[in-house]
Amino acid sequence: MSGTTLDDYTDRYAARIHGMAQSEIRALFAVASRPEVVSLAGGNPDTSALSMPELSEMFTRLLTDHGPQAMLYCPGQGDTRLREEICEVMAITGIGADAGVSPDDVVITAGAQQGLSLLATVFLDPGDIVLAEGPTYVGALGVFQAAQAQVRHVAMDEGGLIPAALEEALAECEKPPKFLYTVPTYQNPTGVTLSEERRLAVLDICRRHDLLIVEDDPYGMLSFDAEQPLPLRARERDGVFYLGTFSKTFAAGLRVGWVLAPPAVRDKLVLASEAQILCPSALTQAAVTQYLTTMPWRQQVKVFCTLYQERRDTMLASLADTMPADMTWTEPGGGLFVWANLPAGLDSKAMLPQALAERVAYVPGTGFYADGSGRGQMRLNFSFPSSERIREGVRRLAGVIDSAARLRDTFGA
Repeated sequence: MSGTTLDDYTDRYAARIHGMAQSEIRALFAVASRPEVVSLAGGNPDTSALSMPELSEMFTRLLTDHGPQAMLYCPGQGDTRLREEICEVMAITGIGADAGVSPDDVVITAGAQQGLSLLATVFLDPGDIVLAEGPTYVGALGVFQAAQAQVRHVAMDEGGLIPAALEEALAECEKPPKFLYTVPTYQNPTGVTLSEERRLAVLDICRRHDLLIVEDDPYGMLSFDAEQPLPLRARERDGVFYLGTFSKTFAAGLRVGWVLAPPAVRDKLVLASEAQILCPSALTQAAVTQYLTTMPWRQQVKVFCTLYQERRDTMLASLADTMPADMTWTEPGGGLFVWANLPAGLDSKAMLPQALAERVAYVPGTGFYADGSGRGQMRLNFSFPSSERIREGVRRLAGVIDSAARLRDTFGA
């Protein structure tokens, strides 16, 4: 097979592979991780805020006390003790026993991403329609593309998904959508939060149209200015599947998340998970359980919130000081991201090579739309870089935008 390249296998790939494409974020990682580049592109939590000496002691105790068991296989649904602890975590967000929550209805996954993939496996056939905010989480788009589903975007604004736009999207669908995928709290990529009034309206619309909801809630506990909004699942027991993760409140590298689903769907999710991975990692589950039961994790979440709020404020102030008057951006009340709208005629994807040459990275808006729109937008991350790096990154980005604007003015929009 000398001289064989990957392209030689094109005619042998499954049909689903042809609809899959590398995410714009992953494509940036190799360049954005260089130390000379200020990366405003990723969505990493700042794990340097964790106490590594205390975690080292925790892991040592875990291996000493439970090492042999943690090195074995575990049930496909996940460890019972961790599922019990997850119910305690959800209760803090408002999804408690009165919302019909039981450890029996929790399925442990390799991050919320696998939970989303499992739901797609269980519910989506090729050609099915999924409704999602526009823009939406890039990882969700990858899952839906792999399932060969059609994504129809629902418009949103500073108050989150627009209920009237949801009604309009439902009316325009040639067949009933399988579900609405939404990140209602500190959304990725915009950082905006679905308002209280709209939460009730969206639930009412979905109830009337018998539309399932997949609620993705990785950022809800990272609230800066107010209490965390009550999740949709806390208000509606039937027809809402809830995705959670410890990637943003503990450590993304452990890859531990979960799905909350009713018993019939739970059983299907477990079967799908066993077909994919046999069982989730017993070791990482044990680590999260140990963390939740022996460490001051709630205080750690407050540390993250304080740190990220300071960095958000730095980013917003830097944008206000350096960016042109005709550029706008969101002001998130939590989470990890700011969403920026460029001056008319500028293209975030076309600008990216120049930005990287100037040693600053962001994610073009095109990565968050199924149809490739969003060229006038970009996502900026404030959780990982220090405040000093944020200021420098925004300064470099302002220079790139200024150069692009002058080029536009010289040659026309």
